[in-house]
Amino acid sequence: MSKTKTTQTVKRGRPVVAGSKRQAVLAMRDAKRNAGIEIKRGRPKGSTTKTTDVTVEVKAKATKAQKQAVAADVNEA
Repeated sequence: MSKTKTTQTVKRGRPVVAGSKRQAVLAMRDAKRNAGIEIKRGRPKGSTTKTTDVTVEVKAKATKAQKQAVAADVNEA
């Protein structure tokens, strides 16, 4: 008698449903992989260089007196 434990294996992940959209997509992906086409998934990697030179232009706010003067000019015209 062996002392090896026998345990049932549990399938992990999504269940396989025949004819589902997911199975069609997986089959299409396998077909592309077998044809030698590169499959890109996920987010794009992005830039690997760090940028430190950032220029931001900030417009000065008009003062209350300037706003009133512009409003007066518009009302006169």
